[in-house]
Amino acid sequence: MGRAGRRLPALAAVFYGALAALVLLGVRDVLFLYEENRCSMTYMYEYPEYLKIKLPKKTARRYPAYELYLYGEGNYAEENKNLLLTGIPVLFLPGNAGSYKQVRSLGSIALRKAEDVDFKYHFNFFSVNFNEELVALYGGSLQRQTKFVHECIKVILKLYRDREFAPTSVAIVGHSMGGLVARALLTLKNFKPGLINLLITQATPHVAPVMPLDKYLTDFYTAVNNHWILKAQDLRNLTTLSVAGGFRDYQVRSGLAFLPRLSQHDSALSVVSSAVPRAWASTDHLSIVWCKELILATIRAFFDLIDENTRQITEDPKKRMSVLHHHFVRHPAKTFEENPEDFTELTGAFMWIPVKASKWTYSVYNDSDGKYFTFPLASHRKSYSHVYCENSMLDTSSWIYGCMNSNSSTCLEATDLSWRAELLPTTKVVILKLQDYTSLSHIVIQVPPTVGNKYTLDCEFFKQDSRTVQLPVTHLFSFGLSSSKILLNSTGLLYNVQLQHFNRIYQAFKIYIESHCQSLKERKPSVYRLHVPWSHEDSIIVAKVPSFTEISAKLHIAQPQNDGRVPELNIYSSSDCQYEVILKTSVLQVLGQIIRFHAGALPVYVVSNIFLTYGGQLSTLMSTGQCSDFPLELVRTAKPYKVEPLISIVVFLQGFNWFREIWESLSLPEVDAAVLSSQDAWFPLVSLILFLFGTGIAYWSGVFFSTSLRLFSSLWLTLIRPTVLQKDNKLITPRRLCGVLSLALVSWTTCGAFAVFIIYLQYLFKVIKLHVNVRAEQNMLNGDSDCSKETSQNSSIYTVKNQSSTDSTIKATQSLSNSTTIAEAVNSLKMHVTILNLFTWIVLLNLPSLIYWLKNLRYSVRLDPDPCRSTAIILVCILEILMNSSTSEVKSSKLLKIAAKVPLPLSVAMLAFGRMHLYKIVCSSLQHVEGGTPGSIYSIGCERTGKGCSFPTRRKMETSR
Repeated sequence: MGRAGRRLPALAAVFYGALAALVLLGVRDVLFLYEENRCSMTYMYEYPEYLKIKLPKKTARRYPAYELYLYGEGNYAEENKNLLLTGIPVLFLPGNAGSYKQVRSLGSIALRKAEDVDFKYHFNFFSVNFNEELVALYGGSLQRQTKFVHECIKVILKLYRDREFAPTSVAIVGHSMGGLVARALLTLKNFKPGLINLLITQATPHVAPVMPLDKYLTDFYTAVNNHWILKAQDLRNLTTLSVAGGFRDYQVRSGLAFLPRLSQHDSALSVVSSAVPRAWASTDHLSIVWCKELILATIRAFFDLIDENTRQITEDPKKRMSVLHHHFVRHPAKTFEENPEDFTELTGAFMWIPVKASKWTYSVYNDSDGKYFTFPLASHRKSYSHVYCENSMLDTSSWIYGCMNSNSSTCLEATDLSWRAELLPTTKVVILKLQDYTSLSHIVIQVPPTVGNKYTLDCEFFKQDSRTVQLPVTHLFSFGLSSSKILLNSTGLLYNVQLQHFNRIYQAFKIYIESHCQSLKERKPSVYRLHVPWSHEDSIIVAKVPSFTEISAKLHIAQPQNDGRVPELNIYSSSDCQYEVILKTSVLQVLGQIIRFHAGALPVYVVSNIFLTYGGQLSTLMSTGQCSDFPLELVRTAKPYKVEPLISIVVFLQGFNWFREIWESLSLPEVDAAVLSSQDAWFPLVSLILFLFGTGIAYWSGVFFSTSLRLFSSLWLTLIRPTVLQKDNKLITPRRLCGVLSLALVSWTTCGAFAVFIIYLQYLFKVIKLHVNVRAEQNMLNGDSDCSKETSQNSSIYTVKNQSSTDSTIKATQSLSNSTTIAEAVNSLKMHVTILNLFTWIVLLNLPSLIYWLKNLRYSVRLDPDPCRSTAIILVCILEILMNSSTSEVKSSKLLKIAAKVPLPLSVAMLAFGRMHLYKIVCSSLQHVEGGTPGSIYSIGCERTGKGCSFPTRRKMETSR
């Protein structure tokens, strides 16, 4: 039994160490294992300047921490100092801890583009200084920022008053939380929707906050998203584009950046930067602001949005969406035209060359004579379903046409099929379904005269079935031991590999593509595209031929219901090469997906495990009179089957109308798991996995906490002689009452988190002091025990008289009393380590509002609104009582039995309602501690007696010796 007891902690350490290692592997995958940065840096050609715009006195007085700036460079900045502006206004809103100077990439490239068109059109970029506020962690200032932006828009439009082409609206570019603030403008009562007609957001978490740390943040999100859903008809004149950063952005996962899908109108577009034409690069949370490829796409779109008549951004919503689709979804390698001509005359003294083969290749180099290659369709319609053509010349001119003249080998008038093309990194391609073009008799490829240019044209007719291959993905629990494999032996130019059953966010795979070629001649690179049909999150990789390429396959958005489309791996190949595709489950990336989607909920699971351990300690104290160590009690009591089944049953029952009606009649909020399931961000085993992860983190955080206490106490013993805490036998004393009132005043007049942090440090100091005293007294007791044994031996050898025997008996009695007292202190210490571990997480969750308050202290001493004010006052009172209570009171309390049962239902409630509302952890903690006071309050120090502490000081013991 003893060996088994010793083996249990070792096995638990190994098990929870493995869980912590899995968490670290998932974190590593999210933070470090992603594609390299393929963005180019933007540079300013002249020194950037920021001209501060004078605001109305009332606005400046109401928002002293905020400012408005106009961006400029060189001569342009000098000309704008008198604020005689004639351009198109664009307002940039920085995000969480963002700087107003981040506008310089947009402003500088827009200025260069305006110079290219001789300033026929140009943009004036304004930027708001939000004082780098942490609005992603503290939601109290989001409403204030929104109102300030409204004032800035009115100030900006006044600057253009009496101009010839005065704007009536402002375009907004919002980075991170700045995009959410821009959307929130429409929720203001006095805001006119016509003041903004274009909104572009960069890495903005639209769906939900990354970390829902306070009620103001979640309420703000609810108000904004509900308004955009309920008032969708009012938003039809506002065009919105959301650009997500992809897997490099570990701060805001791309799924959060997708705008709600509104069926009432089609004026919102969401894309991932890896799918944006001419960028094809994932960006981190900051580089999305300066990524040259993305900024160029944005500025090109801005200039294509200009209405030549008003010299402002067009008021036509359809044109705005067409422009955004052109630059951010599918680029045909042509300059944007709003209404391209239906028919084009094929002029020029070009040679007409008919091509009857089903597969054709033509290389162009210094070709002085232009040519038209014609492909008759009648002979191919019966044998083939599609035609595919590609052109490695990446200019913007038209190159492929459809001819309706069936009686001649020439064609004077044709429809321009170049608009059906799609631009890829190394080529532009066209795929035409012959059934959709029954009126066409020929396809014409134009090869203009070229000097010094070398490029290749390829065309082939094919059956879709012959180029479409189904590849079932491996099961999640194959753990990468098995694989799916397919060999592409054909000599085609295009393959579509359908990834069957790949539709959930927790799936993650490694795809290996190996190409073998028959000859060693130089070839154009192959292009591999992972295409997700239900969202714009494609990723593209260019690989040399022959080569061995590895592709990560995972999703940002799960497959919507009633959507039967399948993700595809498109292979744009070389004609004489063979391709082998191998797919395996990637366990590390599966862990990464769990962390990416659910890391924000881990604090809930950790605190839930601590609660269960806390209840177990109470039960042990009640049954045995002793308090067990935190790690041992965690192993014994923190079991997922205690909490998970009940939550699963409630989620299941909420699928029935009768249960939902009863639930709503009780005014209970919806279970977070049900909400996440509706967002396709939940799967059956994720809660169990997160619970185990939380157990591992709680275990090692407890070990770390205990180890830190021992180190601090050792340092204390080395530097300072320990003293005994003198205590009154009264729970409430004038001194303690004064301390509580002082901290309550601090909480009410300054910042609640500041008061919590002070009382936490005080609590931590007392626990360390208790640890020091317990160690010192244990050492002294061991010394007395040795001394007592020696005295007994001497007394028996020499038979020294009754006095020696009496002294020995007194010392033995005193030693026994001290042992009992120290045992009580050790019990208190174990309990306080658990409570302090719990409140450490509460302090960490409240820390953002404290940082925000310290950062804005020069503007206001009082944090308003303060999410911690009322809870801080309660916490201060509770912790002050906990610091000065005794375990003996706990054991004799009538409320102990009730208090021991409270943690379990609170843990269930926390997991049910706290995963998407982290601030509810504090509420649950308060409910438990309040429910147990004074019966479940625990001491810091030793048992109280009428004379203070019952075990003697070092000085007293030395004197007694």
